[in-house]
Amino acid sequence: MAAQDGDELFDIFDRSGKPLGVRKARKLVHRDGDWHRSVHVWVVLEREPDGRRSSAEPWVLFQQRSPDKDTWPGAFEVAVSGHYRAGEDLAEALREAEEEIGLPLAPGDVLRLGTCRHRDDHAPGIIDCELVDVLLATTRRTLAAFRPDPAEVTALLSLPLDAALRLVRAEVPSVTGLMRQAPDESGAVKIAPRDVRLDEFVAARDGYYERALESIRRRAAGETPAPWTLG
Repeated sequence: MAAQDGDELFDIFDRSGKPLGVRKARKLVHRDGDWHRSVHVWVVLEREPDGRRSSAEPWVLFQQRSPDKDTWPGAFEVAVSGHYRAGEDLAEALREAEEEIGLPLAPGDVLRLGTCRHRDDHAPGIIDCELVDVLLATTRRTLAAFRPDPAEVTALLSLPLDAALRLVRAEVPSVTGLMRQAPDESGAVKIAPRDVRLDEFVAARDGYYERALESIRRRAAGETPAPWTLG
């Protein structure tokens, strides 16, 4: 399976999110800079990555994108990041979680952190204009129990929440987490420490990572922050 399907149909919107009643192929949407909907699901591990019950801070899951992706190949980003196909609602778009990392989710399994309007033209010939639903899911799965699709996801990275916040705030040059590589030929999954820098992530110069991680921190502390809008 390819890392993306250029002929996949998307619904088109204006910048405010109003549907325009038009459907276009992904490759044309990204060529023309049309606004379209996407979904990000931040995933928090309720246990330490090795499965022990934790009384300490949560760990946040990130994915490493396939080197065959048309945008940001090989970069780290939110655990689940995908598009709404034409005609899909949220329940259907959450298929991305199972497709990308093997985590089935329904609307009742996620909380809304906010919404984000994002335009990215860093890659030649691609103008990616997304209206993003930013969601949060928690799971008791261990890092080894996820099943990332190798066509889309190279590896999974788990970072302690506080370390992730310090990294995106540029308070430290790098932090250490645990990375889950794809199974080897015998089916064994390797998990090992991994130092990671902010420039290894999909760029987000609008403060998106800090806004989302701060909302996660507040929820972990028992607060109920209001959903936000960015961009």
